[in-house]
Amino acid sequence: MARTPRLPAHHAVAAAAIAALHLGASAQSADDAEAGKLQTISITAERRLENIQEVPNSVSVLQGETLEVLNTSGQDIRMLSARVPSLNIESSFGRAFPRFYLRGYGNTDFRLNASQPVSLVYDDVVQENAILKGFPAFDLERIEVLRGPQGTLFGRNTPAGVVKFDSVAPTQRFEGYGSLSYGRWNTTNLEGALNVPTSDSSALRVSVLNQTRSDWVENTNPDGPTQDLEGYRDSAVRLQWKTQPTKDFSALFNLHARDFDGSARLFRANIIQAGSNDLVAGFDPGKIFIDGVNHSELQNHGGSARLRWDLGPVALYSVTGYESVETYSRGDIDGGTPGGPGVIYFPSETADGIPKHSQWTQEFRAESTGDAALGWQAGVFLFRENFDFENFGYDSLSAGNPQNSYERSRQKNDAWAVFGAATWQATPALSLRAGLRYTRDKKDFDVLEYSGGLGSLDKIAANTEDKKLSWDLSATYALSRDVNLYARAATGFRASSVQGAGAFNGQSIATPETNTSFEAGVKADLFERRARLAFNVFRYTVKDQQLTAVGGAANSNILLNADKATGQGFELDLQAYLSENLLATLGVGYNLTKIHDKDLLVATCAQCTVNDPKTVIGTTTYALIDGNPLPQAPRRTVSFTLKYTQPLAAGDAYVLTDWAYRSAVNFFLYESTEFTSKSLLEGGLRVGYTWGNGKYDAAAFVRNLTDQVRVVGGIDFNNLTGFINDPRTYGVQFKASF
Repeated sequence: MARTPRLPAHHAVAAAAIAALHLGASAQSADDAEAGKLQTISITAERRLENIQEVPNSVSVLQGETLEVLNTSGQDIRMLSARVPSLNIESSFGRAFPRFYLRGYGNTDFRLNASQPVSLVYDDVVQENAILKGFPAFDLERIEVLRGPQGTLFGRNTPAGVVKFDSVAPTQRFEGYGSLSYGRWNTTNLEGALNVPTSDSSALRVSVLNQTRSDWVENTNPDGPTQDLEGYRDSAVRLQWKTQPTKDFSALFNLHARDFDGSARLFRANIIQAGSNDLVAGFDPGKIFIDGVNHSELQNHGGSARLRWDLGPVALYSVTGYESVETYSRGDIDGGTPGGPGVIYFPSETADGIPKHSQWTQEFRAESTGDAALGWQAGVFLFRENFDFENFGYDSLSAGNPQNSYERSRQKNDAWAVFGAATWQATPALSLRAGLRYTRDKKDFDVLEYSGGLGSLDKIAANTEDKKLSWDLSATYALSRDVNLYARAATGFRASSVQGAGAFNGQSIATPETNTSFEAGVKADLFERRARLAFNVFRYTVKDQQLTAVGGAANSNILLNADKATGQGFELDLQAYLSENLLATLGVGYNLTKIHDKDLLVATCAQCTVNDPKTVIGTTTYALIDGNPLPQAPRRTVSFTLKYTQPLAAGDAYVLTDWAYRSAVNFFLYESTEFTSKSLLEGGLRVGYTWGNGKYDAAAFVRNLTDQVRVVGGIDFNNLTGFINDPRTYGVQFKASF
């Protein structure tokens, strides 16, 4: 077996030292700090409110001005990609179905029942289905990115980590805000919130978001059924009511909904130059030539009830959540017409939909209160999801695009878990933590209707049941009041996955995967809180990793298990005031991932240049992928911001620039010249003025400042089809608070 390359310790230390010279990394604005000093950031990564510097885990936080800047141009959840170390987010569905990767560990599966090893938790409720994970980010207190296994305290598939959203909760103050931006292609971002006390012990908060953009891509095929593309309307609302009728009991109720209508992901035929990963000469992002329908819609609604009882030495919690989503997305997958552009072996137009879905979650948790040396928490978690999902194929060569294949499947998923964790303050400087979680996960999968390339099958069924004990151990040692060292070992677990038959492949099942992770780091407040540092090194091993062989000349979507995969690297979060008026942040992630399975084969592309060893079985060419990096796993991510504020008249003028970089990624499990993305660097610039003690803010902005256009994903079964990032956008914004 080939030796796994290890990251030399002196390389990691050197990288941290070099990065420290540049200063930076977090999400706090200059306006939030006092006299050029950084305020304490509190998080709930351990299910308690704690200082981020004391949590023995690699955590990054986005909040305040950073989220506002990213939302201004009407972007969706993918805006967070590379904004913190080791986070990548991509999608082949556009504004729906984001796929998250932490430390290079994620899942490229595009089926609507795909599971992901990165869990998204919104207001303490897990969002299991990938469509749910695209709910917009607005009126948020903070976003926490927790890297590494989080299975002890967070339920449902968290071996890679958790992205945790926390909305601004109702308060006993009458307040609110409104924000409106307008930019290129009539892009508007309207966001606001109103907080109203409803009694001496209760309050209501209503938050709204409406994002729109006109179509900016022209279909130059006069016979194409969809002529204008890439426009959208994305609306969301959240209603929260908080009450505390007694000092010992409080409740927070949440209702929310989303309605999206617009373009599906836009696939473009043969935009990659053969023999390279360059765009073809003369490529125009504003034009396409397709003969298929393009449309996407999504409706999501849900609610939750979070209850807390204070019983003195013990607090009890109940979190009940419900989510439901319906979606439909149809696109021209070959990205062209039978006449081109370029060579297209056959037309392909497909659609996917969820006509019926429900998810229920329930957690009961008890935790100790007070400042005793031994603290603990324990609970039970229940999960139930039941939904139907459909896949359609269409004949683009026949009049009226008749349907030529159809699959309707149903998946029921029931899971429960018991968990507990304890923290012991062994000495004034040393804190020890241990956690356990036992999970039982059961899936029932049925193909209810099927017709297609394999003929008509009355019924295909699969049932899985998995049981797993996960654990974590960590220690924090305070070198001083401002410097903490920590070390953590943890395991994670993802249950079995099932996929139904496709037009060219039968049903596939992937058995459970388990992750064992080790990390150690330092967190420090420096120079009397004028700078803040967090640095760690890590290594993880995933046994029986679930992978998805997507596409290939056989046009398949097959689940596989690799013997194992490994990842190792480091992360740096650094933030500093270079002066009272100049704040700089920097985030760096380095991730070296590798697949270990000498016998694992996957089908290759129709027209690309494969760089792996190949073998032919029957008429299909396969690649050996042993030693390849994980797909969509950038080796390097870097984020940088710089804000300068200058008092002017009755307010403050400011200039803010932000940049996010990710290195090259493989789109698929095999390595090829054409389907290896170039590195991507996107920057933004914002110039504005605030007045009225920060209540009013007017600004002009530019996103993707350099107008860098990159292929960020591909379709490989037919031709050199790709899809791209958004070109440059610009506009103006006004925000008022009261």
